Amino acid sequence: MAERLIDPWPSTVTLARVDRGGVDLKLAPDETVLKAIAKQLGLVSLHELKADVYLRSWMDGAEVSGVLRARVVQTCGVTSDDFETPIDARFSLRVLPANSEHAPQDEGGELGLDPEGDDPPDVLEGETIDVSEYVIEHLALELDPFPRKPGAVFVQPPEPVELSPFAALKGLKTKGDEG
Repeated sequence: MAERLIDPWPSTVTLARVDRGGVDLKLAPDETVLKAIAKQLGLVSLHELKADVYLRSWMDGAEVSGVLRARVVQTCGVTSDDFETPIDARFSLRVLPANSEHAPQDEGGELGLDPEGDDPPDVLEGETIDVSEYVIEHLALELDPFPRKPGAVFVQPPEPVELSPFAALKGLKTKGDEG
């Protein structure tokens, strides 16, 4: 049976703890942390962030999956108005310790990744999984890089008028031809 915890933020879990049985976490950072995350992600503000995260043993590492819910405030790229967007997303990834025989090997700098296949597992620096960092990473992946307030419409500005000295002479020549 999985160990169920409400962890403080930031939240880390050791691979040994996951190996002893699954770990279920409920994460909800306080106001100070929400402000720091908003700044880190370039948001106007972050009103809410909650995550249910499940860690299960996988090979000699762990599978980390979960659901995150957030309310983010971004600036519209069209109107420059601030607006709130709800985010409700699922995520899943796998992690392995650096000394794992299953860890991806960097062979000559070429990545032979299948774009349609599963992502390769993340390689941890130690034996600890920074769960809260994965939540922030997946929140960042859900953000629209070009946020647009609902109903905002981009209007193409008029073409610039020609402002060269020759344009002024061209205007004089046309008027002189009429007379």
